[in-house]
Amino acid sequence: MEPVPPGQAYQRPSSPAAPALAAPAPNSSATLPAVAEAPPPDDEVIERPTQHIDNGRAVFAGLDKITGRTTTFDAAIGETVQFGALQVTPRACYTRPATEATNTDAFVEVDEVTLTGDIKRIFTGWMFASSPGLHAVEHPIYDVWLTDCASPIQTTLAEPAAEPAPPPKPARRPVPSHQRPAATVPARPR
Repeated sequence: MEPVPPGQAYQRPSSPAAPALAAPAPNSSATLPAVAEAPPPDDEVIERPTQHIDNGRAVFAGLDKITGRTTTFDAAIGETVQFGALQVTPRACYTRPATEATNTDAFVEVDEVTLTGDIKRIFTGWMFASSPGLHAVEHPIYDVWLTDCASPIQTTLAEPAAEPAPPPKPARRPVPSHQRPAATVPARPR
């Protein structure tokens, strides 16, 4: 690529896919930034989706900020558990197979029971055990975060069935030359 002379703006050569950039006025000393081109459409990267293991229980930790006490509790998927004034309901809890990087996540709904008995939803979303501060429930009195999943429901992963290997063919051994039948040459008529 050739250097851009002072006082002139860089212009990318025009192509049918991308229009040329307009050059600034001749008095302007600003240069235009280089524009990254998108990869050609035939360069697609396709990855297998990450497999996960469904679990029957989600394990949480909760902090009561008034007393400074941390409590560990668990809840079955779809079951509501009370922690202080909060009601925690896990809807899904996933872990990864042992062959992959650890990643435990859960979809959780958290409601607050007010002093008047009203229930107010304060959190709905995904929690990640590897990053408790990323999506933890932060309440003026209580904090709740995901620590693990338990009771795997799916223990085997769905993988494509492997085709059975064809039966081995009998091996042919070469016949030594002294045991080979002599080649018969047809006799020429005289």
